[in-house]
Amino acid sequence: MLIAQTLVLVAGAVTAWLVASVVGPSIFHDHLRQAGVGHSLSEAAHVEEAFGSALLIALGVALTASVLLALGVTVFFTRRVQRSTAAVAHSASKIASGHYQSQVPSPGLGAEFDQLATTINDLAQRLGDVETTRRRLLADLAHEMRTPLGSIVAHLEAIEDGLRSLDDETLEVLHGNTARLQRLADDISAVARAEEGGLDLRPLPTDTNTLVESATAAAHNAYDAKQVALEVDTRPTSSVLADPDRMAQVLANLLDNALQHTPSGGRVRVFVRKPDPDWVEITVTDNGEGIDAQHLVHVFERFYRADPARSRVRGGSGIGLTISKALVEAHGGGLSASSPGPGGGAAFTIRLPSTGRSPR
Repeated sequence: MLIAQTLVLVAGAVTAWLVASVVGPSIFHDHLRQAGVGHSLSEAAHVEEAFGSALLIALGVALTASVLLALGVTVFFTRRVQRSTAAVAHSASKIASGHYQSQVPSPGLGAEFDQLATTINDLAQRLGDVETTRRRLLADLAHEMRTPLGSIVAHLEAIEDGLRSLDDETLEVLHGNTARLQRLADDISAVARAEEGGLDLRPLPTDTNTLVESATAAAHNAYDAKQVALEVDTRPTSSVLADPDRMAQVLANLLDNALQHTPSGGRVRVFVRKPDPDWVEITVTDNGEGIDAQHLVHVFERFYRADPARSRVRGGSGIGLTISKALVEAHGGGLSASSPGPGGGAAFTIRLPSTGRSPR
């Protein structure tokens, strides 16, 4: 850029000098003739030569000074831009190497450069968040697979060593662990399809009372076994555009999640409300463990558990809420979570378009 600017300045100075040397003397000669100043030919030639020399010398000095000044300013701004772009390049290189905490300082060269620095910083932060999630996902996935695989390997080795026979009990353990791995694979595939919009949804005008009553009826046995009360309030009859099978899966996940985190003697309540003509909300609340604020924003992430040790004992793949959120969003709605904190219970709210609106 500096070389290009120098060439432009030099070309402009040479052009100005050539034009002045050609045009200036002829114009001066015409003015002398029109003024009728009496001079001999030699005197007139001398005067014109003196004017031409003075003009070219003055013009040359002025052009040289202006070129040098312009070059100085160009060098100053070129170096500032070079330092700024070098900082961006260095930061991008560090980000490419995995140092996502790298930040680009504001170059102070205007809104465009500030926006570039802000964009690079936001990119680094987002890549860092993605990398953190990826590492946690891989670690949790490995843990989820390690337990059933370890059990399968241990039983097979016991059979090979003659310590166990291939009886019904052993087969049941092997089938159970294999089914767990199959369920994990199916869950991962389901959430991937849902987040990529690859689900085959068949939304129909569906009564919310029917959805809630069917889901709670299927969950009653598990709730009774744990002695957790399941209350249903479906008084506002509303119709939503939804795939009944998919929404049954969502409600089953939310009810199972509420049951896992509510102790015996607790209560889970499901109710329907219509906050406005275009939307219907189905909320599942419990008075169980609650969710800390630092974990609340992560509850819909794959494999995320606020208490990994206790959650793994309870079973499940750890992505039920992720699947539920993806399914609800595929219907053009949303799924949100709220909690006053540990010990205060939690609420999960499904928001769906009512009849008359079309899902995305």
